[in-house]
Amino acid sequence: MAGQAGSQDNKARPGQRRMAQWTRDYARLPGIPDEYIGQDGAPRPAWARFFDAFAALSPADIERRFASADRHLREAGVTYRAPGETADRLWPLSHLPLIIDETDWRQLTTGIAQRAQLLEMILRDLYGEGRLVADGAVPAAAIAGSNEYLRAVCGVKPPGGRYLHLYAADVGRGPDGRWWVLSDRTQAPSGAGYALENRLVLSRAFSNLYKSMNVERVAPFFEAFRDSLRASADRDEPRIGLLTPGAFNETYFEHATIARYLGFLLVEGDDLAVSGDRIHIRTVAGLKRLDVLLRRVDSNFLDPLELDASSHLGVPGLIDVLRKSGVVVANMPGSGVLEARALLGFLPNLCRRLLSEDLLMPHIATWWCGQKSAREEVLSRLDDFAIEGAYGRAVPGFPGSGPVLAGELSPTERERLRTAISDRGIDFVGQELVRLSTTPTWENGRITPRPFVLRVFAAATPNGWTILPGGFCRIADQPDARAVSMGDGARAADVWVVSDKPIAASTLLPAADTVRIRRIAGVVPSRAADNLFWLGRYLERAEATLRLIRALGTPTRESGKGAPTGASTALHSVERIQRLLVTWGATSQASRANSAKVAAEALQSAEKFGSALSLLRSAQRTATSLRERLSPDAWQVITEMVERLSVEADDDDGIVSAAELSLQELASFAGLAQENMNRAAGWRFLEMGRRAERAINTARFARQFAYDEAGDEDLDVLLTLVDCQITYRSRYLVGPALAPVRDLAVLDPYNPRSVAFQVAALNEHIASLPSLKEHGLIERPQRLAVALQAMLTTAEAAALDVKALFALEQDLLNLADAIGLHYFPHGPNASRPEKLTGLA
Repeated sequence: MAGQAGSQDNKARPGQRRMAQWTRDYARLPGIPDEYIGQDGAPRPAWARFFDAFAALSPADIERRFASADRHLREAGVTYRAPGETADRLWPLSHLPLIIDETDWRQLTTGIAQRAQLLEMILRDLYGEGRLVADGAVPAAAIAGSNEYLRAVCGVKPPGGRYLHLYAADVGRGPDGRWWVLSDRTQAPSGAGYALENRLVLSRAFSNLYKSMNVERVAPFFEAFRDSLRASADRDEPRIGLLTPGAFNETYFEHATIARYLGFLLVEGDDLAVSGDRIHIRTVAGLKRLDVLLRRVDSNFLDPLELDASSHLGVPGLIDVLRKSGVVVANMPGSGVLEARALLGFLPNLCRRLLSEDLLMPHIATWWCGQKSAREEVLSRLDDFAIEGAYGRAVPGFPGSGPVLAGELSPTERERLRTAISDRGIDFVGQELVRLSTTPTWENGRITPRPFVLRVFAAATPNGWTILPGGFCRIADQPDARAVSMGDGARAADVWVVSDKPIAASTLLPAADTVRIRRIAGVVPSRAADNLFWLGRYLERAEATLRLIRALGTPTRESGKGAPTGASTALHSVERIQRLLVTWGATSQASRANSAKVAAEALQSAEKFGSALSLLRSAQRTATSLRERLSPDAWQVITEMVERLSVEADDDDGIVSAAELSLQELASFAGLAQENMNRAAGWRFLEMGRRAERAINTARFARQFAYDEAGDEDLDVLLTLVDCQITYRSRYLVGPALAPVRDLAVLDPYNPRSVAFQVAALNEHIASLPSLKEHGLIERPQRLAVALQAMLTTAEAAALDVKALFALEQDLLNLADAIGLHYFPHGPNASRPEKLTGLA
């Protein structure tokens, strides 16, 4: 026993020594509050628990877990886009969480809940009776100066009874160790989706450590928020949509994450239409009523009829629907007025007036220069302040989107700033310079303090405000960051609110006996169906290109009996493959003299729109707009194909190998879609895109390689392209013959790669979709598909000459176009008359 105890003690010592070394090396910034080291100079208990367990891991195990977290972010495609950039960046997650003990957290949440209720009451007055301005509690100029104060919604009672459904505050520790509010987020608070993703990643990388720390779960918050939005509607089972600006928005990934996690429909402005007193979603089944709209579009862009007329992000007529209480919008348009820094200095008095209590959480001392006394105070000691825009982050007349530190300006620029404040003080605020508190981060095998900002979220519920345990933490990349100049930070971190007691597991899944069983699928917006259709087409186009590349790189086979000279026939087939790749935009005419160059361009050229890489990138862009509908596995398959083809192949063998690997992954995607996607309208449109494009490509292959004078080598190439070598040889004991090859590739209804098989599948899918008109007549896509199927059923292989194959290819192209025009109208057709009877 003594030996065992000694063994355990020796085993623990490396971790203890490592922990002691980390603590000694921790270069805490003097005079700055720190989350790890308390004001007494000792580690805070919650952090000590964490690092005791963390230090017990070997350095190799720590690095392995960090690599696992990074790999998950990469494979799941967790991205963001910096303002002004067009390319997505991988989400920069810090490997250590921010840890807050439950006692500290309760104090923080009490202040956040009070602040959320105060801001709700201020909004109710500003857009209602207007007593605060009338009584002089708030200067009218401080409100009217903001372009987020929307006169169009004055007097409009918010459907659902609330202006704020979701509120967030950016907080940090002040010099006294207390939490301070740095800014309020009332417009459309972002970050909750990334906080959820941070939790999923880090809790999986450190599962045992996460469980041992008794971390508060985040699922109850999202459940309460979802239930609150559902309760705000005027029917029992409402339809809730999340309005996003689109896939090019900086935080689109988060929009898709929230929509998928909460079961909301992810919609854009073009997906919505006003009919009567209601908002409806354009779906492949006509218009469907929308009850609640969680918006991630700024207020001014919501309605081009009454707000910003240049906006393409909103819904014409939305404000009028709000007046008629036809839809709940969270947060209510115009709520962004409370983000103005001009109001910060008035909040303590407003809290005493409206809530009869003092403001629990202070904010950075702020002077609005629209008032004479405050302006004189700022100008008298300008170098002691950070100057910000009163109604936005940018300072009017100065570059950049952040504050201006007067003490760091040149004499000329400082004088220009002074003049601007003197001439139009209403546009400026002066804020006290406060340095942010710090939290441990992991850098080069040691823990290092870095400043951070914590965004805390509050959701309005019938029982009051509920707070997300944790939140969204941003960490600066510099050791010295001031609260007003940190910007967006460089990294994000998960936030663990820890308890001394075990935490019960929680989930968003409701109890089994509270759910009414249903089997009908949810609605599919026309835009989502369009993207699914084109995702299928892009992937099939890429597959056809890859098959041509593989055929081009296959060693020359000896021609069969009765064929022309092998070399000349093979050369003829190679020329046809090259010509087809040129026609498809996969390679250039100038490259045809070199087959290796043709294959390389067709595989990996970023400039050629028809190359496999370009087509897969188009598929990836389309899939980005479908993040809430695609499984992580499906997204990973597409991402890995793009990453592989983005690396230049070394030689001919490398090109063929890359093509073959990509074909295998395309087969994996098809298998995922076939086995894992629910057989609803979304799956049908993905399948329709694949089937339509495969039919077109197969008809084109047949026209190129099964022409009237085709030899064995040409027919053999066709059999390879349509994956029918084994089938043909099992049926026929002779070499490739024209009529049997044509029949197998084009007319055989049992061959899953024939044109006839694709058309039959298209017919089945189209027949399963709802009719958009009430006249009862067969609609154009189905009419074309039925006619094609009848023609293919009655056709004879001997009659399929080049002219007939070309006509078939054109008919297939017309069918694909008809599907798009019928189910995904654009431009003037987007306002087509819809079936309005029996709206859901």
